[in-house]
Amino acid sequence: MRSARITRKTAETDIALTLALDGGGRASVSTGIGFFDHMLTLFAVHGRFDLEAHCQGDTCVDGHHSVEDVGICLGRALREALGDRAGINRYGHMILPMDEALVLAAVDISGRGCLGFEVPFPTGKIGDFDTELVEEFFTALVREAGITLHLRALAGRNAHHIAEACFKAAARAMRQAVAVDPAMAGQVPSSKGVL
Repeated sequence: MRSARITRKTAETDIALTLALDGGGRASVSTGIGFFDHMLTLFAVHGRFDLEAHCQGDTCVDGHHSVEDVGICLGRALREALGDRAGINRYGHMILPMDEALVLAAVDISGRGCLGFEVPFPTGKIGDFDTELVEEFFTALVREAGITLHLRALAGRNAHHIAEACFKAAARAMRQAVAVDPAMAGQVPSSKGVL
């Protein structure tokens, strides 16, 4: 099974995270940030990943360090679980509706960390959660995982729906990209022979 366990402890956060790519969408998440827990759970369910993510962070300051550091850990786990990336589809995409919101996600398991993020939020907060942290999370994830991810909001008026569509669309695109393609017969999907 393609999986990884990552631990990371700093003066700001203490994180233990386990990711299994070939899972059933099971999630056990506790970060001290309710909305973020909800988003990570959706990511696991819609990606069909098994995810355990537990973070004790300085949420008395705000949610920034916890959200970013969980993104770092999830990105590292993804990179480790993929190994040499042989046999995977490499690419995935999804256009996902969430009520009035519509978000496009496109993924390339490229070996290069790049985020294209064109997702304006109509409000600065969703409850106590700063909407700018959605971009911070995905920035950390792609940098550590070595993937290219484009997220673009095509429609939306409700910040909760837009954020939810981002996490669901990214997860479903990722699911396609990390899936094993039997036609690849264990080959790395690149003309260079390495990702």
